Amino acid sequence: MSTSKEELLFLIGQRIRRERENSGISQEEIAKNIGVSTRTWGKYERGETVPDATVLAMLSGLYGFDTNFILTGRSSIPTDITQEEQTLIENYRAMNDAARLNMQAVGVAFAQSELVEKKKVK
Repeated sequence: MSTSKEELLFLIGQRIRRERENSGISQEEIAKNIGVSTRTWGKYERGETVPDATVLAMLSGLYGFDTNFILTGRSSIPTDITQEEQTLIENYRAMNDAARLNMQAVGVAFAQSELVEKKKVK
């Protein structure tokens, strides 16, 4: 089955919108943070144009957007994760940058404390 260029643009735009909405970020905020105009961001979401590789990399790095999903419709997130893990991912994606940094620090602290506990048991 062949998909036309227009259909692909539309689908990519819909996926970009879905990723943004799932992250709880406004169009204005995301456009500002990646250095494009709100008008350009709107064109991405309407499928009038596609963001370049640099913008996609920024979306992945800043917000955890699944660029494989955006481009192909297939998620790169493992399918063997538990519902609890999925909820953690969704909550993380909904956080602002400061909250994400705090969450990462907490995760590292917990992981390190687990290593200490395991050494004590041995």
